[in-house]
Amino acid sequence: MGRVRIVGTSHIAPESLQKVEEVIRRLQPGIVAVELDRKRFAALRSGVRERPRIRDARRVGVKGWLFAVVGAWVEQKLGAKVGVSPGAEMLRAVDLAREVGARVALIDQDIEVTLRRFSKALTWREKGRFLVDVVKGGLFGKGMQIDLAKVPPKKLIEELLGEVQSRYPSVYRVLVEERNVVMARHLAALASHFPGDDIVAVVGAGHEREIARMLKKLLNADAEKMRKEE
Repeated sequence: MGRVRIVGTSHIAPESLQKVEEVIRRLQPGIVAVELDRKRFAALRSGVRERPRIRDARRVGVKGWLFAVVGAWVEQKLGAKVGVSPGAEMLRAVDLAREVGARVALIDQDIEVTLRRFSKALTWREKGRFLVDVVKGGLFGKGMQIDLAKVPPKKLIEELLGEVQSRYPSVYRVLVEERNVVMARHLAALASHFPGDDIVAVVGAGHEREIARMLKKLLNADAEKMRKEE
């Protein structure tokens, strides 16, 4: 079976573009998988920033819609500081896949499913904590220094994920845990269906560790099943 290499990125870091290019050119994989669904990929590829529409809130819920609007605005502002459009490393991975003759796989959960889940899951307690964190300076207001041009160190990523999981368990479950499961299962299916191909998976750094853990478990289970069937 081919290897699966997971590349953790920051969606606005120039370092991510370099890292993605180095890994794909060096490994020449048969498949490049990216943390996108069809809707987000189409939006990134078009390069057109659509203005948020109120009617979208009816499909995904008001809380999910607001989260998407605010999150996109924040990413655009931070990306402008370093001169990188959010998601540029994903588009670069797709372009490189075509250069090396690799298949492209979109492995993330449908964005509308995620936003609907977010709308239903967010609790009043978490909304209250969010307001408190904004007043106090947010999760990043404890002296943490983050270089936007680089992918954060793994230790810092784990600290930030721990903060989110502790203060916003529902948000963490929907935005991190559930999507990790979806992406790990997609990668396991790709590895099973295309056993001769190496796979490079480009995902946000916050997903890297758990996807790798889940994927290893899934692949071991598949291997054990195959041994029993022989």
